[in-house]
Amino acid sequence: MAIGATSASTRTADEEADGAGERAQPPQLRRRLGRADLRAVPEARRALRELLRHWGKPGRSEIAELLTSELVTNALVHTDREALLTATVGPDGLRVEVRDFVTRRPRLRAPDTDDGTHGRGLVLVQSLADAWGVQPHGVGKAVWFELDAEAA
Repeated sequence: MAIGATSASTRTADEEADGAGERAQPPQLRRRLGRADLRAVPEARRALRELLRHWGKPGRSEIAELLTSELVTNALVHTDREALLTATVGPDGLRVEVRDFVTRRPRLRAPDTDDGTHGRGLVLVQSLADAWGVQPHGVGKAVWFELDAEAA
């Protein structure tokens, strides 16, 4: 098990088909991200890369990795709490969400040229994702994005 993550569940279509009488579940990745543990960011990227090894047109999985690392980093840096990463590969594409346990909504802001690399995460998500949003939960929220596997 990687530092900063708990057990992961990644299931392939072949593994699902082997389950007699079970309803097939889409391939999925789930990771619990430790409070303020930025070591979870590269681990999340690696796990997503493995999940998406045979997914989509060239370049789509790299975009998914970039956007996932932005959402994971935001959740860990701006909430100072743990978070939950879920990535699901479905027939229409990929959905990634990072749920945290703070109700404050993220702000989309124009990056400040004097601020180094800060303030660009959600701008990247908005620019590169096919869809994205914020969904409130009873405690906290989930920031999510979707990518179509075949989009250019």
